[in-house]
Amino acid sequence: MTGTSETRQAGGRDRDTEGRARNARPRDGLGRPLPYGADGVERQPEGVVRGPEETVAEAQALLDAGRPFHAHEVFEDAWKSGPQDERGLWRGLAQLAVGLTHAARGNATGGARLLRRGAGAIEEWASGTGRPRPYGMELAELTIWARELAAVVERDGEPVDAAVSAPRLRGRVA
Repeated sequence: MTGTSETRQAGGRDRDTEGRARNARPRDGLGRPLPYGADGVERQPEGVVRGPEETVAEAQALLDAGRPFHAHEVFEDAWKSGPQDERGLWRGLAQLAVGLTHAARGNATGGARLLRRGAGAIEEWASGTGRPRPYGMELAELTIWARELAAVVERDGEPVDAAVSAPRLRGRVA
């Protein structure tokens, strides 16, 4: 969403006030659509420009709450609105969040694939810029977390608990 209200149009298509297609169905904590009228979780507004520190803090709060799909939306905003030279970092973080989303939904193949893709992106970004801890994030730890979770998801084939499995973007809490 862009902050504009959404409406259900005749013919079944949801549109925002500018007429763009926008799915207005409520969603659960993992971003799955629920029936119209069901109680869902509050959705992340799309297109919000945040500073990097706010992005990391908001995404971490969502990950901690077991809402990686919503954290992905926060990272996606940073990827689309941030400086060109940081887009690979934010895109990689968004892929990690989507990978965790798929793993929590029970999609082992998609979850593992996206976790590894995101790990490769942030690893490449960190080594390519010489900034291994942008905005205080522990990219080496995130890379290890993602690859280990991918292996577990593939081995077990069972959904993971998104909150329990969530990464610490700024490293382990002492």
